[in-house]
Amino acid sequence: MAYWLMKSEPDVYGIDHLKAEGTTLWDGIRNYQARNFMRSMKIGDLAFFYHSNTKPPGIVGLMEVIETQLTDPSQFDAKSKYFDPAVTPEKPRWDCARLRYLRHFDTLLSLDALKEKFSPEELGVVKRGNRLSILPVPEASAQRLLALLEPA
Repeated sequence: MAYWLMKSEPDVYGIDHLKAEGTTLWDGIRNYQARNFMRSMKIGDLAFFYHSNTKPPGIVGLMEVIETQLTDPSQFDAKSKYFDPAVTPEKPRWDCARLRYLRHFDTLLSLDALKEKFSPEELGVVKRGNRLSILPVPEASAQRLLALLEPA
């Protein structure tokens, strides 16, 4: 099993939206590196849900990858802000995954708190200038995050 950190703005799609829906198609990724991270996801991987572009940003919940290697339908929708006129159904460029809500954490683990506890090598989200919406989380860092977020 691998661990991921996936960012979304809470007013666009937050953890409460996911809880209400149960599952979601994580679409609209238009960065090649983030897309490639999504392509390497496996069913059963866990993802930390991170609220971005809010005060304070931070980790709010946990999701599970339940489907992978899906073609992102938004790339074909001319009315979508994620429309890509260069693709065709025969030659899609963008992928997505389906994720399932697991739980909210009792408290938000803010970006400031993450910066105090993790180096950029341990957790990519604390790296200055990092804008990727999907990041791998090393096993040791994931275990530390879970210990911080789910104290015994």
